[in-house]
Amino acid sequence: MTDLGLVAGSCGGLDVRFAAELARPAAARGWRTAITLTPTAMRWLESTGALAEVESATDLPVRSASRLPGEPRPHPDPSVFLFAPASANSVAKLALGIADNQALTVLGDVLGAPGITIVVAYQIQDTRVHHPAWRRHLGTLAEAGVTLHRLDAGRPWTEALDLLP
Repeated sequence: MTDLGLVAGSCGGLDVRFAAELARPAAARGWRTAITLTPTAMRWLESTGALAEVESATDLPVRSASRLPGEPRPHPDPSVFLFAPASANSVAKLALGIADNQALTVLGDVLGAPGITIVVAYQIQDTRVHHPAWRRHLGTLAEAGVTLHRLDAGRPWTEALDLLP
């Protein structure tokens, strides 16, 4: 079993699609998922009651907060990461090196590192793609070796799993 750093942000469908189309299918494909959520994604899953289903897809704690000094590390160090769904805001922060939450810290610490695979599957409003900085953000991540995939409405999120090695 290989470890997968599975990171999720607060995007539409998170509460019904994340466990069903990413966390459980990743486990079924043989990945041991180390799940890290943005703080807002954690709140969404807690408020909708969907967190229990996400937790059932892994034997590791689902985390959204950093650990305190002296606390043991709750996750292994995966060499493969999938950030899905990723919001436009999180994509921009990752590209700019802003690690203001645990999810972005996990990814920012390994972005561009040799031997690390990162796939970012993002959701974005059709109008947001015209923002002048958007292409630069995607370009920065691509230059760092990130595989990028747009999660289109109506298409299964499991497509992002197909991009993993």
